[in-house]
Amino acid sequence: MDAINPSVELTEPERIDRLRLIRSDNVGPRTFRSLVDHFGTARLALERLPDLARRGGAARSGRICSADEAKAELAASRKFGIAWLAPGEDGYPARLAMIDDAPPLLAVRGDTKTLTRPMIAIVGSRNASGAGLKFAGQLARELGDAGFVVISGLARGVDQAAHRASIENGTIAVLAGGHDCIYPPEHGDLLAAILGHAGAAISEMPLGHEPRARDFPRRNRLISGASLGVVVVEAAHRSGSLITARMAAEQGREVFAVPGSPLDPRAAGANDLII
Repeated sequence: MDAINPSVELTEPERIDRLRLIRSDNVGPRTFRSLVDHFGTARLALERLPDLARRGGAARSGRICSADEAKAELAASRKFGIAWLAPGEDGYPARLAMIDDAPPLLAVRGDTKTLTRPMIAIVGSRNASGAGLKFAGQLARELGDAGFVVISGLARGVDQAAHRASIENGTIAVLAGGHDCIYPPEHGDLLAAILGHAGAAISEMPLGHEPRARDFPRRNRLISGASLGVVVVEAAHRSGSLITARMAAEQGREVFAVPGSPLDPRAAGANDLII
């Protein structure tokens, strides 16, 4: 049941075991998948963690998330309207489940049907130009009208323009922190509007997790992984949007870039994608 396959429906104990394993020290999505592939279930993997740590030369095994901790997290999430879904369960984005480091449990809030539709990511500069914001909004609206769901990171600039323009057709916000730690904080109203119009928000982080700098690249792999392709609208050199584009290419997704003025440093990274 723990293997990634279609038409999965976890039991409550299996969901708790999965949450315990991914919340334990030194277990990320790739390690989780390797452990479950090797031992067959999350519960058996949990039982073997101390022995694996000793074999690895550790003086002591890392912290293993307890069943009580996992149950408390699930209970708190449900009060917040969050469902924790495993790859293969209804509502878990099918394309996201295919990537090597797919979250073994994804915290979903909103309309899960939106997460089953084909998605296109629109990302770009937080300090976008007026033209960039206008184009991002126009493209998002037209993609929505054509039947695509626009997915982005709820950030300032291009992300928020894409979300706002596609609210009526359903849009998906990917969060770097927990569902109760919206970043930037002023986009709480935008997220409420998304959830109120058949949209959704997803995260792999627990409630109370404030996003840190290293969490945004982790979030970006979810944006690209869930989508058919990524459109970059204005991105400077060393931009996080270029990280998303690189991840998309590594995941076998299409990458598109909107050309900008060669004199505008906000468009330099996106222009380089075209060359």
